[in-house]
Amino acid sequence: MRNKILLLIFISLAFLACKPKANVVYLSNNNFEQEVSQAKYLGLHIQEGDRLQILVSAFDEIAVRPFNIPSMARTGSAGDNSTSSNNISTAVPSDYLVNSDGTIIFPVLGSIYCKGMTKVQLKKEIESRLMRYLTDPMVTVTLANFNFSVLGEVKSPGQKTSTTERLNLFQALALAGDTTYDGNKTSVKLIRYSDEQGKDKVVSLDLSEASIVNSPYYYLQQNDILYVEPDRNKQVGVNTNSNVDQWIKYGGVGLGLLTLIFTLTRK
Repeated sequence: MRNKILLLIFISLAFLACKPKANVVYLSNNNFEQEVSQAKYLGLHIQEGDRLQILVSAFDEIAVRPFNIPSMARTGSAGDNSTSSNNISTAVPSDYLVNSDGTIIFPVLGSIYCKGMTKVQLKKEIESRLMRYLTDPMVTVTLANFNFSVLGEVKSPGQKTSTTERLNLFQALALAGDTTYDGNKTSVKLIRYSDEQGKDKVVSLDLSEASIVNSPYYYLQQNDILYVEPDRNKQVGVNTNSNVDQWIKYGGVGLGLLTLIFTLTRK
């Protein structure tokens, strides 16, 4: 009878020691489809230090030239029989740095405050000012330096650059090689600069919940920082002052093994 009790204790300890890792699945909420259908992309907000590429176009190509910083994208002959009159100048977007005061200096129009605007808002603002000089002006605005950082329990931490401006949390993690096995998907910190507070804002995100797609932090802004925390087991393992739980677990397994050996040798 005593041997059966000891064997039962061993099995229980082994089961506790081998407890499966929880929260390993993204978006495990049962309302996944409903939540995803409600996800909205509100666009980036322009920040100090952003490098914007802006191109002005209109039906009158000559009239539009003063509003684009001169740039010869392609100059040369248009064939073996070309002459100097065949030189070709192709309009390309011009680079504008958002200054510390939140403005860009635009040809003819002068200083334009754009910090906090979306690209669509800036586009409309420039087009509105151009109406004084051009008929039906068309403006395109793109962000040339979408950088963000991913740190913590990911396979490839560091600063990343996205080729698309519509970047969500999972795409950002994919660029960092996804989380490691020790990453805690229920506690991912996002650090974002807040213009209203004048300092960095830190929020905690649970990527195992489908409702994350409705969060205002689901889509990244430029210069965001993601930090994937290690799970509890990893934290205990690396903290020399917090190894009690780990030793208890291993001690239990060891005790169980000794009990099993003792039981078998008594037979």
